[in-house]
Amino acid sequence: MDLVFSTDDYAPSDRYNAWRDAICDVYVHVDVKAVDPDRYRGFIREASFGEVVLTDILLSEQHIRRNKRHISQLDKECYYLQLIHKGSVSVVQRGETHKSNAARGAVFSAAEQYELHGHGEVRSFYLEIPRDEFAQRFPRERIPVSASLNTTQGLGRIATEFCATLATEGSRLEDSVRAGLGSQLMDLLAFSLLTCEGDIPAAEGSVRRARLRSVQSWIEDHLADANMSLDRVATANGMSLRYLHVLFEGCEMSASEWIWNRRLQLAYDSLGRGDGRNITAIAFDHGFNSSAHFSTMFRRKYGVSPRDIAFSRA
Repeated sequence: MDLVFSTDDYAPSDRYNAWRDAICDVYVHVDVKAVDPDRYRGFIREASFGEVVLTDILLSEQHIRRNKRHISQLDKECYYLQLIHKGSVSVVQRGETHKSNAARGAVFSAAEQYELHGHGEVRSFYLEIPRDEFAQRFPRERIPVSASLNTTQGLGRIATEFCATLATEGSRLEDSVRAGLGSQLMDLLAFSLLTCEGDIPAAEGSVRRARLRSVQSWIEDHLADANMSLDRVATANGMSLRYLHVLFEGCEMSASEWIWNRRLQLAYDSLGRGDGRNITAIAFDHGFNSSAHFSTMFRRKYGVSPRDIAFSRA
């Protein structure tokens, strides 16, 4: 995903004002009020899939309001879908409040007034979905204004994991493929909202799966760092090392195995495509600190050497 804004690019005294400008440029015109503006931090990353825009956003605790004055500017006709990795947000629209957290998402319309109340620092995906195209996927009497989405089971979970995959793999795809996936994602989200899946579960296991997806997404962003340790992964995601291991108990691999397996998968892809880098450069760019270590692990996983893959392409 492309970085379009980060408070790291500004002096501490300028960060909050820069953020208020950025959120209006990237999303829609709103009023923003931070709980602690002097210590504000945030970033926005973005990727487009046809008419659907996926953003990865970090924001400090704040309150956001969109009123009639903002709507009169006709800046965007869209829905937003909020998928929380960390923290929680209350979405208020048409007198209804939807609690958005790691176990549930929230859909709301930019064409009507709303309020967003963040609770703590929030990391989330936002999907910007064209309103008319999305509404066409619903019977007239069931077109949503705002709604909650169960992200821990059924179609809601599939849609959430689809978004996470698009965030990590989308940059490797052609524009036409990305546009097709954006359309399929709107189909999937519409089916999710039309399907009655019962109450949102509050079980610890549901939240654990959501946290695992969040941690895996963070790891994906840092795979090139050869110094990434499990201690660092745990600290960056606000958890103990023990809890990090607990999260991965439901996987077929430990946390460490998952990291090395993902590095090898991406390295294999780079070797197969051929992008002008030699084997040593590819190894280092994917978090290996020696070409010998890379070759040993590559052969152990795939049964061939990295050179075999590079030569087969040639």
